Amino acid sequence: MKKLEYKITEILNRNRDGSHATQANRRSVLALCVDQLGKAGYKVNEMTPQDLKGRHINALIKQWRDDGLSEATLKNRMASLRWLAEKIGNKGLVKSNDELGIGRREYVTNRDKSQNLNNIDKSQLSPEIALSLELQQEFGLRREEAMKFQPAYALAGHSPANIDKIMIKPSWAKGGRYREIPVTNDRQRDLLTRVQAFAGSGSMIPTEKSYKEHKNRFEYESRLAGIGQTHGLRHLYAQNRYYELTGFSCPAVGGVRKLSDDEKIKDIEARQTISHELGHNRLSVTGVYLGSWGRQ
Repeated sequence: MKKLEYKITEILNRNRDGSHATQANRRSVLALCVDQLGKAGYKVNEMTPQDLKGRHINALIKQWRDDGLSEATLKNRMASLRWLAEKIGNKGLVKSNDELGIGRREYVTNRDKSQNLNNIDKSQLSPEIALSLELQQEFGLRREEAMKFQPAYALAGHSPANIDKIMIKPSWAKGGRYREIPVTNDRQRDLLTRVQAFAGSGSMIPTEKSYKEHKNRFEYESRLAGIGQTHGLRHLYAQNRYYELTGFSCPAVGGVRKLSDDEKIKDIEARQTISHELGHNRLSVTGVYLGSWGRQ
């Protein structure tokens, strides 16, 4: 193993920030960076992370541009490099995306991308995967969160009949961010009762399987059922929640019209709430779930 890669691996092993998927992605991106810097002629066998300079970052960006990578992929890779820069105490190593000429991802769409479990064949689904999919639809969870969901933690030992929120553990979540999601209806409480009875003190991953093994099975069964990556279930949650908070449909569902001043306030407040509940930290991201009133 090259010296630079070895030193970066030490930092990764000491700092396990974020979910399993986040850590795996970060490890993969940083290993790729070392490999590409080596191929570009830099002495990665002699370097440490503290030796990284702006010229190394620029060389990587040039390579990725030449490879025709999307803006979204570039942003993902830059996030891993910024994480490393922070861990070595050199935040200024990686400039902002704007300074580097990396464009903003286009989030807004008025296409309805939601999926509904009522419209699929559930006969091929194992019980734990069927319940995880319901958790995605009823609470807007990401796939990893729905697989790692532990009712004992999420409900803090309480009965579903007596709670008004569930808690999402940082180790389940993208970016390692704790959050709370409200429980507002009997459908959610019924689901939590069934999940609690099924998982007990464990998670939705069978005890005999590793996370990776179960993830592979989850992907296989969800494809078989016709719901692919299952992200559309989060779309459905966001759209239903928007209606619950505002009293009217979002543009992705109901189309574009002129909002009254009162409706504009409700729209912004609802988007802020939904952004948090989905585990995002930017209001603009809600556009991909809900659409935009200013977009035809």
